[in-house]
Amino acid sequence: MTSYEDRARMLHALLRASHLSAFEELPDLVARHAGAAGLHEARIHVADIQELMLREVTGRGPDAGAGGQELRVDATLAGRVFRSAHHHSVPVNGRVQHWLPVLDGTERLGALRVETDGEPDETTRAAMDDLASVVGLFLISKRHHSDSYARLTRVRPMSVSAEMQWTLMPPRTFANKRVTIAAAMEPAYVTAGDAFDYALAGDTAHLAVFDAMGHDTSAGLTANLAMATCRNQRRRGKSLIEARDAIEATLIEQFARSRYTTAILADLDLETGVLTWINCGHHLPVLIRGRRWTTHLGCAPTHPMGTDLGLPATLCREQLEPGDQLLLYTDGIVEAQDTGGNEFGRERFVDFVIRHQADGLAAPETLRRLVRAVLKHHDGRLTDDATVLLCAWHGGTGTAPPLPDEGVSGPRSPVSAG
Repeated sequence: MTSYEDRARMLHALLRASHLSAFEELPDLVARHAGAAGLHEARIHVADIQELMLREVTGRGPDAGAGGQELRVDATLAGRVFRSAHHHSVPVNGRVQHWLPVLDGTERLGALRVETDGEPDETTRAAMDDLASVVGLFLISKRHHSDSYARLTRVRPMSVSAEMQWTLMPPRTFANKRVTIAAAMEPAYVTAGDAFDYALAGDTAHLAVFDAMGHDTSAGLTANLAMATCRNQRRRGKSLIEARDAIEATLIEQFARSRYTTAILADLDLETGVLTWINCGHHLPVLIRGRRWTTHLGCAPTHPMGTDLGLPATLCREQLEPGDQLLLYTDGIVEAQDTGGNEFGRERFVDFVIRHQADGLAAPETLRRLVRAVLKHHDGRLTDDATVLLCAWHGGTGTAPPLPDEGVSGPRSPVSAG
């Protein structure tokens, strides 16, 4: 069994050695120091970009995965650990094999396998959990400058537009005590005009979804310019109205009104639950309350950004309640058609989210399954980008849990900013 001193030495040695180590060196580094603490056969597996496979990091070959295992997320114990984010153990050849989720906060990165000589005691379990946490930190710190990591998390070539989108967008999952944010986007390897964005600043969560005109590299450029301008404005302390105006000006300057994007730009006050937002010619957000009641949030739309149609921007407000879930999405989610021309539809989309959340699935896993269902409905090939962002507000500090039968209030009176 692992002693407290073994655990401390393992962590100390790993942290010190990681500073001058590349991604390709992580497998040997982790296996060597974990073994010294009684955690044998350590193996790191990372998820591909669509979260269908877990691919072993071996440190060999152009993708640092040559000769490694590939395990299906939906058909293996390792995949079960990834889906649930819970530890599972099985006896193997006289030892106990443990699979642990590798996370960055709540972002699922992959799974870690280790073996112990017998059933672990409390200190050994803590050492395994610590090791999985450190591996998550290592992956995050190394992946941004590693082409090997990028290659390993892809199973086929990626378009230039998708390369831009995935590089610019934030992680697909974030959570703290007040909010959970999760997003998904398909087709992962050829996405063009869709993009999602979020960020926290003090008591505010900034949320945005963009759907640019077209399905080519220019659509990707449009969405990238819109998102970068939005970030630039909010980081300068500008309002949603000012951000919308700046995005419009940037797109007109670059494309002379030949390209545009629809969008939802929103700010959520994490202390009070007040949602402030603008609808720039986009699908209306959906509000889920009590995991069963849904409504569209109404807001008079302004024109898509880049068209310069002169419509006034309307700033709308909605009071959320603890436990409320907000869904922002693009048309590819609801308009995906099967071979008979039947759309996936808003009702099926919202019902899917409600049912899977009621089954106890976390938001990231719910959205992973949602995009699989949309792809299956469309016979595996989408003709339009499909993006969804889920934001769940858990309440401000000191907020009491919501009553189970509370209703949903209608939209607050809009405030004209035109």
